[in-house]
Amino acid sequence: MAETDQAGITSEVIVERFDKDGNLIESCRAKNIITQYGDQVYGERGAGVSGAQAAPTGMKLGTGSTSAGNAPAKTGTGAALTGYLTGSNKAFDATFPSSALNGSSRRIQYKRTYAAGEATSASPITEAVIVNETISNDDTSTSGETLARVALSGISAKGASDSLVVTWNHDLLGA
Repeated sequence: MAETDQAGITSEVIVERFDKDGNLIESCRAKNIITQYGDQVYGERGAGVSGAQAAPTGMKLGTGSTSAGNAPAKTGTGAALTGYLTGSNKAFDATFPSSALNGSSRRIQYKRTYAAGEATSASPITEAVIVNETISNDDTSTSGETLARVALSGISAKGASDSLVVTWNHDLLGA
C-alpha cells in the first residue's frame, strides 16, 4: 500500500497601494488559486520533466468581474484573467521569485511593484495573475498561461501618482 504524503501548497496574496509620498492608502490579503496549469508547472519543472512548461515570467492585473462564473478556479474561465488592465503585464521585481525556508515549509515568493504611472486605472483592481508568457504581450492571458489567480477586494483605482505592490506567497508543505 502506498504512503500518503501531506504535501500541498498554501497561498496568499498581499496587495498594498501607496500615495505619491509612500504612505499606505489601502491594502488587502486574499487566498489565491494555483491553477491546474500552475500545478503542472510546479510539478513538471520541479521533477525535471523534459518539455515542461516555461517558468513564471511576471504578473498582470485586472479590473474584470469575479462573479460566481468568473471566481478563481483550478480550470476554465476562473483560471484566467477576465478583464486585463492594459500595461500591467510586467516582470517580477529584480530579486523575485525567491525561495526561503518558512517554518516547516518552503516559501516561493513573487513580487511586483507597479510604480507611479504604471498600470493606472479608473476602475478598482479586482484580480491579479501570475503568468509565464512573453512580457511584451499586452493582452489578457489564457488559462494555459496562468499559474495562479486571485480575486481582490478593497483596492480602489490606481491613480497616476500611486504605486502598488503585489506579493504572492506560495508555501510548499512537507509531510
